[in-house]
Amino acid sequence: MLKGKTRMLIAIAMLSSISFVLMLLAFPLPALPAFLKVDFSDIPALIAAITMGPLAGILVAFLKNVLDWLFAGSPTGVPVGHMANFVTSILFLTPVYLIYRKATSSKGIAYGLACGTISMAIGMSVLNYYVFLPMYAYFLNFPMETGTALFNSIIFGILPFNLIKGILVAIVMIVLFKRMKPLLDKVSHSFGAAKIN
Repeated sequence: MLKGKTRMLIAIAMLSSISFVLMLLAFPLPALPAFLKVDFSDIPALIAAITMGPLAGILVAFLKNVLDWLFAGSPTGVPVGHMANFVTSILFLTPVYLIYRKATSSKGIAYGLACGTISMAIGMSVLNYYVFLPMYAYFLNFPMETGTALFNSIIFGILPFNLIKGILVAIVMIVLFKRMKPLLDKVSHSFGAAKIN
């Protein structure tokens, strides 16, 4: 059991490192605010979740943001963007895990990714409206958008961004999943009782 936990911690550390590197390769989308950037750092977290349990995936998402904050810092001095990214990862990977554990197939992972994309897009729209955008405005000492302006920022910026990001991540994850399914099954089985649920 202890050996299994040790191997799991090593796997989580490795996936967190890969996730951190992928986070550095973020890029903006045309016609959307430049501060919104797509990256594929949630893929290692998804792999951790479906092979080692949801807490493993959450740990990978947490550690990649800690590493990025330590290396890149934050324009606000407070890691608001990293907190938002962490919550985004949780909203995305949780439905994927819950659905995939019921249907460990290509259809199961595809359905989970679709639900994860919707969960992330809607959840982050609400959280940006009430929490993260006000935090940015406060810490950067910018005038806070309100009313229609804030609503439009969410509807025409945050919401489409997260939908596009979710779709892009889902496409890459499905391609990888089809190639790696036997390996993922083997890894998941090897961790067995050591899974962090």
